[in-house]
Amino acid sequence: MRLATITNWAYGATVLLTIVSSTTMILASNAQDHERTAVEQRYALDKATAELGTDIYALSDRARQFVNTGDPTYLAAYRSEVAALEAVEDRIRHIGDAGATTGELDALKKAVALADTLHDEQQTALTAQERGNAALARQILFGAEYERQLDRAELEVQRFQDRLDSRIEAQVRDATEISQLWKRISEIVLALTALLVLCVLYFVFKQRVLHPVVKLSDVVNRLAVQDFAAEPPEVSHIDEIGDMAQAIRIFRENGLERQRLEAERDADRTMRDLLSRMTQRMQGCDTLHDLKEIVQRFVPEIAPGMPGRLYLLDPQRNLVVEACSWLGPVQSGTQFSALSCWALRRGLRHRPAGDNVDVPCDHVTWDAANPVDTLCLPLTAQRETLGLLYFEMPAGGAASAAQLIYFDMLAENIGLAIANLQLRDTLREMAMADSLTGLANRRQLGPALETQIAQAERLGEPLGCLMIDVDHFKRFNDVHGHETGDAVLRAVGQVLANVTRETGLAFRYGGEEFLVLLPTLSAVQAEERAEDIRARISALRLGHGDADLGPVTISVGIAVAPDHCAYDRLVRTADAALLRAKTLGRDRVEMAKLRNAASA
Repeated sequence: MRLATITNWAYGATVLLTIVSSTTMILASNAQDHERTAVEQRYALDKATAELGTDIYALSDRARQFVNTGDPTYLAAYRSEVAALEAVEDRIRHIGDAGATTGELDALKKAVALADTLHDEQQTALTAQERGNAALARQILFGAEYERQLDRAELEVQRFQDRLDSRIEAQVRDATEISQLWKRISEIVLALTALLVLCVLYFVFKQRVLHPVVKLSDVVNRLAVQDFAAEPPEVSHIDEIGDMAQAIRIFRENGLERQRLEAERDADRTMRDLLSRMTQRMQGCDTLHDLKEIVQRFVPEIAPGMPGRLYLLDPQRNLVVEACSWLGPVQSGTQFSALSCWALRRGLRHRPAGDNVDVPCDHVTWDAANPVDTLCLPLTAQRETLGLLYFEMPAGGAASAAQLIYFDMLAENIGLAIANLQLRDTLREMAMADSLTGLANRRQLGPALETQIAQAERLGEPLGCLMIDVDHFKRFNDVHGHETGDAVLRAVGQVLANVTRETGLAFRYGGEEFLVLLPTLSAVQAEERAEDIRARISALRLGHGDADLGPVTISVGIAVAPDHCAYDRLVRTADAALLRAKTLGRDRVEMAKLRNAASA
C-alpha cells in the first residue's frame, strides 16, 4: 500500500476518532448538565416546599400570638401574609413548574389542602377572638385537633420532600454514571487516537520511510561516485519508497549498462587500434618474411587463446601452404588442397561448429562426438584468392559477433597486405626484368654485379663475365621485320636463362647484347661455358612463316677477374674482348688478354 494511501487512511481514522472523542465529550458534558439541572431542580423544589411549610407555621404563629396577646399588630401581620398567599392550584402549579412529578404533586396537594383547612380554622379562631370569645379561639388554635392537622400538613410536606429527594438523587446518580461513562469512552478514544498517531509515525516514518530512505541514501551516494556495485535494498511495498527504490534500481542498471557499453567501446577502440597498428606495420613490409613476423606477433593479441595458421595459396599446385602459425594449432595440417576448405571454395567465412550447423572442412580433423569449433577466413583481394586465415576456438569458448567482425577485418587487412607484397614483387620484377626476353635488365645488373664482386673479393674467388652480341641482328629486322628480330632475342634469352646455375645472373645488356656473370668459374671453365652457349644458339632453327631464318650466331667476349682485370673493370674488359671477337669475323669466342700480357 502506498504511503499516501496509508497517510490518508490514518488521517481519516484520526478525524473519525477525533469526532467520536468530541461527541463523547459533548455527551459527557450534557450528562453533567443533566446532573446540574437535577440539583438545581432539587434546590428549587426544596425552596418551594420550604416556603410552603414556613407559610403554614408562620400563619399559625401570627394567629396564636393575636389570640394570646390581643395585639392588633399580629392580626394585621396575619392578614397581610394571608393576602400574599396564592391559591392552592397556583402554588401547586408553581411547584410543578419547578419540575415536580405528578405523584409528588399529589402528595403536595394533600399538604396544601391541610394547610387550607388550618387556614379556615385560623379564620374561625380569629373571628371568635374579635368577638371576645378568647376561650373558643384558644381552644381552636391550641386544641389537639389543630395540632394533629398541623403535624399532618408538616408530614405531607416531609413526604413530598422525601420522594423528591429520592427522585433527584436517582437522576443525579444516573447523570453521574452516564457522564463518567462518556468521559471514559472519550478518554479511550483519545488514547486510541494518540496510539494511532504514534503507530503511524513509527510504522510510516521509521519503518516505511526512515529505514529505507537511509539505505537508499547510502546507495545513491555510492552511485553518485559511479560505484554501480552498490545494490539498492529490496522494497516489496508498492509505495513511493518502492517507486524510489525501483527508480534507483533502474538508474543502477542503466549505469551498469553504460559501463558495459563503455567497456565494450574501450575494448573495441583498443582492438581497432591494434588492428590499425598491425595494418600500418604490414603496409611497411618489404618481404613476405616481414609479414609473417608481424602476423605471428599481432594475431595472438587480437585473438587471445586461439591457435591458428596463416596459409598462402600456391596457384601452380593448387595447394594452400602454411606461411606461419601461432599457439600450436593441431586440427589442421601444414598444407592441403584448396578444394578441401569450404571457405576457399565459397569465398566466405566458414565455421562448422558455430551457432549454425554446417559442413566441416576436409582439412580439419573432425570428430562428430566432440566437434571442434574452427574458423576459416579466406584471404582475398580484387576478387582473387590469396590464402587462408585459420583459427581453433578454445573448448567452451565462443566467438562473439564483435570478434567475428574483427576476424573479418583482420583477414581483409592481411589479404590486402599480401596482395600489396605480390603487387610490389610483380612491379619490381617488371622494373628489373626485360619484358621481351624475361632476363634481368641492365637496371638490375648494377646491384647484382656489386653483390657478386663483394662476395668474390671476400672469399678470394674468381668472377667471370660473358659479353654476348647477336651477329648481324639488324639483318633480321630489315629482312623479316621487328617481330622476327624479337623472336630471335627471346630464343637467345631462353638459352641464356638455362645455362647458369643461379637465377638472375643472365642480363639483357641492351639491344642485341647480353651479359652473363659466372661466379667461381676459372678462365678455362668460363671459356667452355661460352662455347656451350655459342653451340646451343647456333643449333637454333627459327622460321618466319614458311621461310627458314637460317642460323643464328653470336660473338662472345670473356673476362675473368682477377685473372684478366680488376673486379671493378670486369664488364669493360669483357666488352673489349667482344669487340675483338666481332672484329675477327664474328661467331666466335674471344678471351681477354691476361694482365701480364697486357702489360707487356
